[in-house]
Formats: sequence, structure tokens, C-alpha cells
Amino acid sequence: MPHDELSPTGAAGTGGATATMAPATATTATGTSSGAPTDRQPASAHGTSRAGSPGHAKSRGADRAKKADAADAKAKPRDAFFDNAKYLAIVLVAMGHSWEPLRDGSRAAAALYITVYAFHMPAFIIISGYFSRSFDMRKDRLQRLITGVAVPYILFEVAYTLFKRWADDDPGYPISLMDPWYLTWFLAALFIWRLTTPLWKIVRWPVPLALAVAVLASVSPDIGDDLDLQRVLQFLPFFVIGLSLRPEHFKLVRRKKARILAVPVFAAALVFAYWAAPRMNAAWFYHRDAAQELAAPWWSGAVMTLAMFGCSLVLVACFFAWIPGRTMWCTALGAGTLYGYLLHGFLAKGSRFWDWYDADWMQTPWGAVLLTLIAGTVITLLCTPPVQRIFRFAMEPKMTWAFKKDPVGMARERK
Repeated sequence: MPHDELSPTGAAGTGGATATMAPATATTATGTSSGAPTDRQPASAHGTSRAGSPGHAKSRGADRAKKADAADAKAKPRDAFFDNAKYLAIVLVAMGHSWEPLRDGSRAAAALYITVYAFHMPAFIIISGYFSRSFDMRKDRLQRLITGVAVPYILFEVAYTLFKRWADDDPGYPISLMDPWYLTWFLAALFIWRLTTPLWKIVRWPVPLALAVAVLASVSPDIGDDLDLQRVLQFLPFFVIGLSLRPEHFKLVRRKKARILAVPVFAAALVFAYWAAPRMNAAWFYHRDAAQELAAPWWSGAVMTLAMFGCSLVLVACFFAWIPGRTMWCTALGAGTLYGYLLHGFLAKGSRFWDWYDADWMQTPWGAVLLTLIAGTVITLLCTPPVQRIFRFAMEPKMTWAFKKDPVGMARERK
């Protein structure tokens, strides 16, 4: 499956297996596949009537599934729409991070920040859920989950911690895999969401159930900070929505009527954000705290969760409506958005540690515009193929040495 990817942006997160479109024979030889699962067909459908043992039948079924997966992956090219969406979303992430220190001195920056934070992570999560529809507990998919999500989480959690010790002059800051620092929370959340995918696929009303879980989390301050579970649970409905979407749903928001309607909707959102900026706690958009932790009454957690869920969905739909479906100069960068997401965190945090925002020009309107352009340029460069090649060892390690070999594949190699 060409977009069966595990990153926040839906890119590069499958642990080195996403870019390979090998022919069926190569896939069979390696025993791996990135396509969607297919139903087994009777032996007669493949031109053979020879009855074999259950083991042989299982082997033939596995071979057919792998060949079908490879053929499916080869037949379906990458969809430019999703690559464009991932690239533009990661650009908004970087710009949002650059605006954060400007909010106190600029109401306009605060309004832009609130608007972007209302939909950019929900958009990423919906895309991640959409391309998780084929996930099951098959061996190769579990391996990609480990190499594409768990391993980068561990590596970057350690790297971020060491960076903070050095850049923030805090040598005692602890390394803790249970307390994600800065951007790594998404990898922890994605790992959990993906593991629960088979459960959401069998329940009758997955989205209402996930929304109920998010509401309960928003009024439960005792959940604690381990693995940022508040974020895991409060963002969960967007992942489950992604699991429930089909291609025709995306076609609905890409119609001309939807694009036209998105203009006044976004304009209204910006006006509301400008009004709300000095009155509203932006921490609501992070979904990392219960209502009581934000000094709000417990019932407001349920109200805000439902209200923000609806607003986020509307803005995500408007965002998708504006995404071009054709191949553009930035389309190829959509495959490298995990790289940009994790690597730009060092600059985003370093700019605070090193007091870059104390410069006077940063606090001027033209300075904010220039900073926005710099953020967009930097994140674009971090998504490029040369950067991907340099850091692929950390983002998409193969790690074949860490997994048991497929017995069927080993037997085939001996022949």
C-alpha cells in the first residue's frame, strides 16, 4: 500500500519499508510486504488442484497474500493529494512553533497560532489513521511499527534530552522513556493507536466510543503524565475517524463548492481566534491536561472537548479542500515530513534556550513575517531527500538482525 505509513505526517514512518515498490518475486523472497491484506483464494483459482498438508496450504496462502500485496503496491502510485497535505501541514507546524514566543506581544500572532493549532495536528492524525486501515498483527507490520515508530521514539527521546542538558545548561535533566519530551509524544501516541487499530475495526460505533474516551480523559486529572496519555486519549477520536474514512470522503471535501465554502469558514475562524486570544487559555489546544489542571471546572472538560472536536473537524475539512491533488514541486517532500517534524524540534527549542527571541526585530510585524518565512524554509529543507538519506538510520532502520526470520522464507531459501 503506497501510503501505509506511520509518521505524524503519514510519511517515512514505516521503518525503511515505505519507499520500496518491489516486484512480487522480490517481495516473496524477502518475506515482507507493505500492501493491504487480501483474502486467500482457493488453490484451484491459481491453476492447481494438488491437495497438500495444512502446512503446505498455509504456505501457499501466505505466498499468495504476499504476491497480491506486492502487486497491489506496484499498481497503486503515491497519491499526490496526501503528500501535498502532509508537506503543507508540517510547514504549518513549524510556523506555529515559531509564533509561540510572539503571542504575548502580538494579538495577531496569537490568533494565527490558535487557528493553526485547532487543526494541524488533527489533520496529521486523521491521515495517519486513514493509512492505518490495513494494519493488523501480521509479523511484517509489527516489525515496521517497531522500526518506524518505537525505535525513532527511543532515539529522539534520548537525543532531545541530551540536547536540553547541553543547550539549556541543565546537566541533571533525566532521560525518561515514560515522559515524552516535546515532539516525541506523537510517536508514543501513534504506537498505541496503531496497536489498538484491530479493536476499533470490530466495534459497531468506533467514533462515538473514541469520543467518549476523550471526554472522560478530559475530566480525569489522575491519568498522569506517563506516555502523555492525556494526549493519546484526547486526540484518539481523530485517529479513529481516519480509520473510518474512505477515498470518497476525501473527494467530497475536494469539490469546488467545498473550496469556495472553506474561504469564509477560515476567515470566521481567524476573526474568532483574534477575539478569543486574550480570553482563552491556549493550553486547551494541546490536549495534554484535564480541565481541573487548567483551573477550570470539571464539566468544562467535556464541553470543550466536544466543541473543539467539532471545530477541528470543520477546519480540517477546509484545509483538505485547499490541498491540490496534482503533483507539484513540494509533493516529493511529503515523504520526508517525519524527518522535518523531529529534526526541527532542535531548532525550535534551541531558539528559546539561546534567547533568539530577545532580538528587537523579532517583535516587529516585519520580523514576524520574516521569521515565518524562515520557519517554512527550514522545515522544507529538512524534508528533502539528502536529509532523509543522512538520518534514515534513525528514522527508518531496517534492523533485520533484531527479528526472527520467517520460517517459510527460510525454507524457501534452502531450496
